[in-house]
Amino acid sequence: MSAAAVTRSADREATGAGENVGAAGRKLRWVAFGAVITAAVMDLLDSTIAQVAAPTIRSELGGSYAVIEWVTAAYALAMAVGLLTGGRLGDIFGRRRVLLTGMAGFVLASAACAAAQSAGELIGARAAQGLLGAIMLPQVFGLIRDMFEAHEMGKAFSVYGPVMGLSAMLGPIAAGGLISANVLGTGWRMIFLVNVPVGLAALALGARTLPGSAGSGTGGARRLDLPGALLAGAAMFLLVFPLAQGHSLGWPAWLFGMMAASVLVLAGFGWYQVRRQRAGRDPLVEPSVFRHRPYSAGIVFSVVFTGSLGGIVMIFNVFLQNGLGFTPWHSAVTTAPWAAGAFVGSAVGGIAMAKLGRRVLLAGLVVEAAGLAGIYAVLRVAGGGVSTVDLLAPMVIGGIGMGMVFVPLFDIVMAGVRPQEMGSASGVLQTVNSLGMSLGIAGIGAIFFALVGGHGQHVPVYLHAAEWTALATLVLLAGSFVIGFGLPKRARS
Repeated sequence: MSAAAVTRSADREATGAGENVGAAGRKLRWVAFGAVITAAVMDLLDSTIAQVAAPTIRSELGGSYAVIEWVTAAYALAMAVGLLTGGRLGDIFGRRRVLLTGMAGFVLASAACAAAQSAGELIGARAAQGLLGAIMLPQVFGLIRDMFEAHEMGKAFSVYGPVMGLSAMLGPIAAGGLISANVLGTGWRMIFLVNVPVGLAALALGARTLPGSAGSGTGGARRLDLPGALLAGAAMFLLVFPLAQGHSLGWPAWLFGMMAASVLVLAGFGWYQVRRQRAGRDPLVEPSVFRHRPYSAGIVFSVVFTGSLGGIVMIFNVFLQNGLGFTPWHSAVTTAPWAAGAFVGSAVGGIAMAKLGRRVLLAGLVVEAAGLAGIYAVLRVAGGGVSTVDLLAPMVIGGIGMGMVFVPLFDIVMAGVRPQEMGSASGVLQTVNSLGMSLGIAGIGAIFFALVGGHGQHVPVYLHAAEWTALATLVLLAGSFVIGFGLPKRARS
């Protein structure tokens, strides 16, 4: 996601690098950078840490197994809907103003998550978090370009990358620790409450130090395509909702009707975008990007690949906590090697991308599949006695493979896109990544919870469900491997 936003901002604002450095003051630009990177870290953490807490949340707030899926999927789905318009808001109203507004809303939504008294309230607050995160994130990279001269950009991003990588690696562990520590009796609520002081501090710093960036205003050339955003959001919701709720509702016919309707609404969205462009107005998505076959293949690849990621961490946290009786802390430590491996794999993928092109993606898929096959083998052999040490090696291997794919993916998919299409193409790619995550959580979760049924903490049943979940994820990785041959051979220079 971060690479997408970098490129989107870079191409849209190629002449804007460093032009507003003086507004923030050169001595304060690193302080302003801290405020900006805090927004990105909060977004990253809140997209992952709830996976550790989901079983505990359901046990306290009640509800069906779908609650576990929606606690994470609502965030990703709202993020997918909002990303299509988040960048445009910064263009119109100014990145500084939109970032601070989004950050303030994100803090309020985090407080609402912590205060939720029912599963429905929490899921609604999580959706608000995702939507506000989609408003914040596209502004981050444009503001970095505003604050630093071209020759300083490498230094800024050399700080940004490791910070985000470490956040992804340590976030689930911190979440497990906070839940187990039960600070002041808050339990899982503390993973959302920590956003409040952190976000308020970042807001105070940002308000004082961030450079101003003038938007085009309501009379400018760029306009929000609200009907298009509503159509896209409706299509995504109609597809994800049946997958997440199907098992708990018994798969009534109207859920299949919703999935069929999602195809019709998506077709209507495409027709509306073409019509809007022909009328001389800014479409939400540039229709011409889909004429590039490698890019279209990349969109399908992204949905399938991120779908495979959607259920891995969440399902294994449910398996470890509900099935084997691990504490949230123990569960987080057990799955943390996957994130640690991803940190290593990201570096490998980034270094090898220029030389190997799409081959680094294919190699990463093979490595990740080997890790998942190892997890499956461990579950078959160790059974209910499986331990953190048993899962260590396959978790690290799987994470390395995932990192090898995730980092180079954007630059490879975008290789054949023309400069004037970059903004729209990168926005679509970010959106389908979030959509794929939602679909993976809902789809893989549907398999797992259908197999678990209402058996409580019956270990053999959970083991059986976890094994089939690993196999289902391997099928998605195999599909990604086949689709990968349709991607551009080389990464975007």
